[in-house]
Amino acid sequence: MNLKLKIWRQADAKSSGKMVDYNISEVSPDMSFLEMLDVLNEGLIEKGEEPVEFDHDCREGICGSCSLQINGEPHGPDRAITTCQLHMRRFKDGDTIYIEPFRAKAFPVIKDLIVDRSAFDRIQQAGGYISVNTSGNTVDANAIPIEKHDADRAFDAATCIGCGACVAACKNASAMLFTSAKVSQFALLPQGKVEATDRVTNMVKQMDLEGFGNCTNTGACEVECPKGISLENIARLNREYLKASVNLD
Repeated sequence: MNLKLKIWRQADAKSSGKMVDYNISEVSPDMSFLEMLDVLNEGLIEKGEEPVEFDHDCREGICGSCSLQINGEPHGPDRAITTCQLHMRRFKDGDTIYIEPFRAKAFPVIKDLIVDRSAFDRIQQAGGYISVNTSGNTVDANAIPIEKHDADRAFDAATCIGCGACVAACKNASAMLFTSAKVSQFALLPQGKVEATDRVTNMVKQMDLEGFGNCTNTGACEVECPKGISLENIARLNREYLKASVNLD
């Protein structure tokens, strides 16, 4: 395939960026999207030009690093996949493809297609964990029976990879789906009940401090999420936050 790429180029966080046109030929439909960008960069390097910077790590749909806005959609036209799992067979010969970084105030551009998603890390650090005393008094992991339905829902919430597609898809740049998944995976388990009040209040507070927008229940986040995180988690977060507010009062 022969394609025209329109790619966002930005030297650093303080510089202004712009879309730059590139032509690429002999693209195999069996290539992944990132492999196509690798080929583009090899050509740019051979010509002595600056390669396009983009984030990636596992290339197996696990780490969430390879977050790109492709033709206006987080991770591109497919559903339930990350950018690294998107294959070029989804495009046609002669297509023009727009490639941009995720757009959100809380995700500032570092360079080209790479954004700073450390805001998610700070939300997680605010309460997305369980404090366990392991100093010689370790309890067996299977000592507390948990209903399968609750265990399944907790596991589903825990599949969130923190890629940021929910934020990029949301017209308000809300992080409610991410935060609710991190709250839900503990709220559904007995081990998470002890710190439930502090967890939800601290994580929501940090989410607001990072500058994410509010949720208005559009549902674009769930549609674009590569792991299919359900909006039910946002409803659970709201319930947990309400209960925590009553307890604090």
